[in-house]
Amino acid sequence: MSSQTITTNPQLAEKIAAALLQIQAVALRPQQPFTWTSGLKSPIYCDNRLTISYPEIRELIAEGFVALIRDNFPDTEVIAGAATGGIPHASWVAQKLNLPMVYVRDKAKGHGKENLIEGTIRPGQKTVVIEDLISTGGSSLKVAQAVNDAGAEALSVFGIFSYQFDKAAAAFGEAGIPFETLTNYSVLLEVALNQGSIQKQDLEALKAWRLNPSEYGK
Repeated sequence: MSSQTITTNPQLAEKIAAALLQIQAVALRPQQPFTWTSGLKSPIYCDNRLTISYPEIRELIAEGFVALIRDNFPDTEVIAGAATGGIPHASWVAQKLNLPMVYVRDKAKGHGKENLIEGTIRPGQKTVVIEDLISTGGSSLKVAQAVNDAGAEALSVFGIFSYQFDKAAAAFGEAGIPFETLTNYSVLLEVALNQGSIQKQDLEALKAWRLNPSEYGK
C-alpha cells in the first residue's frame, strides 16, 4: 500500500469548516462538554449527516473529494461509501467522476446473500473509500479491509472531517493505507476563534482534548 503524503487545499478546508459550524454539523461547547456514547466527555460534537440537507455545502464537499481523487489517485476505478454517513457523498462523487459506486455495511446482512458490500466490485479494482468522519480510524479501516478482502485494492480513505487523534494516524500507518480529510479539528478551531464562536482562553483546553481525550473534563 502507498504511504504517500496527501494534502487538502487550505482555503477549502477553512471554507468547509465554516460551513460545518454554520449548520451546526460540528458544535463546540468547551464550557459544557458533550457526553459521547462511549461515556467520553468531549468539547465537540460532530454530525456530518446534516450536510446532505444543504445543496451548496454538499456540492462543496463533493468537489473537494473529486479534487483529492484526481490529484492523488487518478487511476481510481470504484468509489466506496462507508455506511451510513459516507454513502450519499460517495454517490455524488461517483456521479461526478462517472465511476461505479459500492457501499460497505458496518456488518454483513443476516439474510439473503449476507452481503457486506452492496454493489459490484471486482478483483483488482482500485477503490477510494469515502467517510463522513474519521475518529480513531477503526471503523474506516474496517471498510478499507472489506474492500481488500473482496479482492479489490483500497487506495485511500477520504473523509469530510477528522478529530486528528494520534490513534487514527497510528492505525492508518500500521495498515499502510493513506488517509486525508477535507477539513480537521485544528482548522475548525482557527475558524471558530476568528468567528467568535470560541474565546481565546478556551483554546488551550480544546487543543489538550485532542491530545488526551480520555482525561478531558476530569
